[in-house]
Amino acid sequence: MLDDGSEDAIDRVRRWIEDARSVVALTGAGISTDSGIPDFRGPRGLWTRDPAAEKMATLQYYVADPEVRARAWQWRLETDMNRREPNAGHRALAALERAGRLDTLVTQNVDGLHQAAGSDPARIVEIHGTLREAECLDCGERAPIERALDRVRAGERDPACRSCGGILKAATISFGQGLVARDLERAEQSALGCDLLLAIGTTLGVYPIAGMVPVAKRSGARIVIVNGDATEMDGLADAILRGSISEILPRLVPASDRARPEVPRSGMDRP
Repeated sequence: MLDDGSEDAIDRVRRWIEDARSVVALTGAGISTDSGIPDFRGPRGLWTRDPAAEKMATLQYYVADPEVRARAWQWRLETDMNRREPNAGHRALAALERAGRLDTLVTQNVDGLHQAAGSDPARIVEIHGTLREAECLDCGERAPIERALDRVRAGERDPACRSCGGILKAATISFGQGLVARDLERAEQSALGCDLLLAIGTTLGVYPIAGMVPVAKRSGARIVIVNGDATEMDGLADAILRGSISEILPRLVPASDRARPEVPRSGMDRP
């Protein structure tokens, strides 16, 4: 097993990518930290610094307490996720996709930065939902989250659904809320069908999505972990590349694929 970020290790994994029939990526919070988005459970993570903030992501507290909802909406305004830019790691995965090497991108992130980097939304599985939309918990209606945030800016602390009066929340999967069955199925099928799985910026401790790694391994795929710290599944890896994700991922893109032009994306495509 390779366990470093050396040029030899990078070269070998790059060759694996070139030779692979189907590459799948699973990304976690670590890929977005260089875009200024903190992780949740790391040493400087949101919930580590402010354990009470976890209530905003727990469905029972969010539904029961208007003050938790008001704080959640205010946090969305203050973090201003729409101003975050994709980094070189996001762009490297988009380059692999444009080259026809990346089949499916499963992300635990809700920031929309993969789409902003140019990845095809049809190939992305947002297993934990998205911050780009708001959803009514009663009638299920969805709309761009900016509409709700504009109402908060105008003075509404806890905007309700304008169609039915129900509770609005970001279209993310909160604790206590079930994952979307179709998304889980797509993630599992991609793991079963790939011959190389890149696990990037995730501790691989959140289930059931972390189960993609053993599923892919049992199906004969190579497992490459790219992360700054140890993960819970390092023992299953064929290679572990330690270091800055935004520095390592661009080095994994084969030279012949780096010059491919990016697909222009309009402002409407931004998160």
